[in-house]
Amino acid sequence: MKIRIKFAKQGSMKFVGHLDIMRYFQKVMRRADVDIAYSEGFSPHQKMSFAAPLGVGLISRGEYFDIEVNSTESSGRMVDRLNAVMVEGMKVISYRLLPETSKNAMSIVAAADYLVRFRGEAKPCSGMEEHFREFMSQDKIEVVKTTKKGESLADIRPMILAYDVTDGFFLKLATGSESNLKPELVMQAFCEYLGVEQKPFSILSERLEIYGKGEDGELIALEDFGENIWES
Repeated sequence: MKIRIKFAKQGSMKFVGHLDIMRYFQKVMRRADVDIAYSEGFSPHQKMSFAAPLGVGLISRGEYFDIEVNSTESSGRMVDRLNAVMVEGMKVISYRLLPETSKNAMSIVAAADYLVRFRGEAKPCSGMEEHFREFMSQDKIEVVKTTKKGESLADIRPMILAYDVTDGFFLKLATGSESNLKPELVMQAFCEYLGVEQKPFSILSERLEIYGKGEDGELIALEDFGENIWES
């Protein structure tokens, strides 16, 4: 059975990198006595894959990974069992059964929601909300992106799928293997637009949700590809 698990990463856990989070959840599976499936061969490993790595220093309300299990209890019981062995700052939110034909989360990631705020004294100017609307009204927003092939000039405006400035800076950004934009790059471009230097560690970023594309191309929260397992 394929299972998709949603979890939150808060507090001091934001300083733990992706590889360590992977190792952490491998231990959680053993401590919670999850009947997880293992690969075959000389070096068996748990069948587990993560949706989209979260950068160090970011917190999140919506991270995901998929596992395969041989047997399972209800979603409610499994969430309780997992949270009973979790450390402070980590919390499982949902545990859902996926259709047998589902693709893994990593392969379908298409977008993510972020909430970005400037630290109190690090605000680049007053009236930022109106300035940000003007910034977003541009047809093009060009920045220098660094990739494995080097640096290149890229227009990031098409990768900003939605935004709002009602409570901080809400950004829905293209995410995944086809197109990937980090909130830090958007805010860097915004500061350059204002003509001010962005101070180091001046912003607080939180990932709110990760989406995949449905059959008709619409964005669907990754947990909504599955369904809860109820008590029999």
